[in-house]
Amino acid sequence: MDNINQPIPQRWAVKYYTIFAGQAVSLFGSGLVQFALVWHLTQKTGSATVLAMATLVAMLPQVILGPLVGALVDRWNRRMIMIVADVGIAASTAVLVYLFYTGQIEVWHIYLVMFVRSVGDVFHHSALGASTVLLVPSDQLTRVSGINQTLRAAINIVSPPTGALLLGIMPMQSVLFIDIVTALFGVLPLLFLSIPQPVRELTEEGKHKTSVWEDMKEGIQYIRSWPGLMAVIALALACNFLLTPTGSLMPLLVTKHFGLGALEFGLMDSIWAFGMVIGGILLSVWGGFKKNIITAMVGIIGIGVGITIVGFAPANMFWLAVVGMTISGITNPIVNGPLGAILQASVKPEMQGRVMGVVMSLATIMTPLSLAFAGPVSDVIGIRTWYWVAGIATLLMGIGGFFTPIIMNVEQNRNESSPPLPLQASTD
Repeated sequence: MDNINQPIPQRWAVKYYTIFAGQAVSLFGSGLVQFALVWHLTQKTGSATVLAMATLVAMLPQVILGPLVGALVDRWNRRMIMIVADVGIAASTAVLVYLFYTGQIEVWHIYLVMFVRSVGDVFHHSALGASTVLLVPSDQLTRVSGINQTLRAAINIVSPPTGALLLGIMPMQSVLFIDIVTALFGVLPLLFLSIPQPVRELTEEGKHKTSVWEDMKEGIQYIRSWPGLMAVIALALACNFLLTPTGSLMPLLVTKHFGLGALEFGLMDSIWAFGMVIGGILLSVWGGFKKNIITAMVGIIGIGVGITIVGFAPANMFWLAVVGMTISGITNPIVNGPLGAILQASVKPEMQGRVMGVVMSLATIMTPLSLAFAGPVSDVIGIRTWYWVAGIATLLMGIGGFFTPIIMNVEQNRNESSPPLPLQASTD
């Protein structure tokens, strides 16, 4: 893999996990803000349209800006990008704190701040993802990805009840202010720790030889020239298209098929998140098979099995659907962790931002497309039928992956036409 021979900082674990710990605290604050704002919109408007618009506003930057942000991440100082992004997100929260405190808050204010926060998150996520390969040894990338999956799942579990508890004992502006404090924990390690990054060839005047637009096109061409990656991306997009609606349709499955209520729906939601925590811990301890793609295919099969069980569970066997959701949750990190590690370990360091940006954009755009398609289709064919189709198709795609050489050899068949550029120890 391209980064195996790249110099990794000494005592890499101390540096990476110091940054990781700060980001973990910051992510928890972000989770509180997300819950608090959605709850406020729910309480004040009671409008599904308002909530849908909030989701769309937060999603748009990830869809539209991914390739551009990726190109910029490959040009700029990644450490400074993360610092500025974190500070910008905290500043937008500070605006909300003021507006809530003075009683001037309007729905459009929340939309605007959600958009700004999403832009900052795209920059931060792209810069951190592109930097991980230069901070972590190749043989540890899958384990590190498993730890990241565990963290995000745990935050998804803890943030909503914590946010609900805090909103019951303090005003909205005080809850939002917590995010500003937690953001400091994310920024402080970056102020003192350097992050190595690839050196790009510059002109005699110290300027980049290519434009941002040319960099974006180069990133897309890099992906297109890697047959295995194109096949894996197509497989992932197909799975996302089928599986994303299963989460949105879950309330209807619980109420209409099983004849149960909010408590059982909450159980399904929670058991999936707890499954992700278990799966993330398993991956971080185990590390997966020697070939990451084998681990990912096993995970895809597992998700397919889980969703199929949910769809086929009889109305009087709700417990079986719980088992299916648990399997789906556990195997989710088993898919995402190795696929992320493949990108981080195989993509040239100077292309990390651009490739990650395009992949993130493609993955995100599947959400609105699949939801727009699944709603009316499931009304016609039935909700359970969507689960059957999604589960069985995902299962078959996972099995089929083992018999598709272009996928199984994704880590070997990338384009080797241009060698990776040399690295400098640090730009700090």
